[in-house]
Amino acid sequence: MTAFANADYAGRSYGEIPVGYGQRPGIVVIDFQKAFTEDRYPLGGAPLIMRGLENTARLLGVARRNNIPVASCYTAYKDEADMPYWKISAVREQFRHEHPGSELDPSIYDPDHDVKVCKTGPSIFFQTPVVPFFIRQRVDTVIVTGCTTSGCIRASSIDSFQYGFRTIVPEDCVGDHEEQPHLDNLRDISRRYVDQTTSDEVIDYIERVGRLNA
Repeated sequence: MTAFANADYAGRSYGEIPVGYGQRPGIVVIDFQKAFTEDRYPLGGAPLIMRGLENTARLLGVARRNNIPVASCYTAYKDEADMPYWKISAVREQFRHEHPGSELDPSIYDPDHDVKVCKTGPSIFFQTPVVPFFIRQRVDTVIVTGCTTSGCIRASSIDSFQYGFRTIVPEDCVGDHEEQPHLDNLRDISRRYVDQTTSDEVIDYIERVGRLNA
């Protein structure tokens, strides 16, 4: 156990090579639905999630002005028989089609621009049309926003990596119910699959790409 306890990720070359930005970004907005953004619901209103919502809304305003593709998702099911074996009672009871908690938060959703999908697993890419949509839009770089960091953000980031996209996670555009899992999971995926950055850095990148494509 001592050898494992003393293992140094950096010394073993983890995180040495940055992912970097490509030429054509796309943005995924994961589960910023009212069940997570309104405090009347058991999972709603966590401070880190609300911070992520605010910064994502700001980033999306710039992205839409520069005609960047956006895919927004929510999680919902017909009934409990339609669900995987969630261990979260609030998900089993409230993440249903037609339930108000399944509505996307209006601060991050523009029906005139965004592609809206319903997902049934942690990843926005699992059995949804998001990958074909990004391929048609010539996307090579995926910006991951939404919640929760330790669940659907991690799963979506890994899928994005596996589909061959450069994957960027602005830390202040994602959130979780507790700070430590938020930080731990970002640190872990940043060692392997993604570049961790900030909303301001992504906005600068989008504006730069927008000017080049104008």
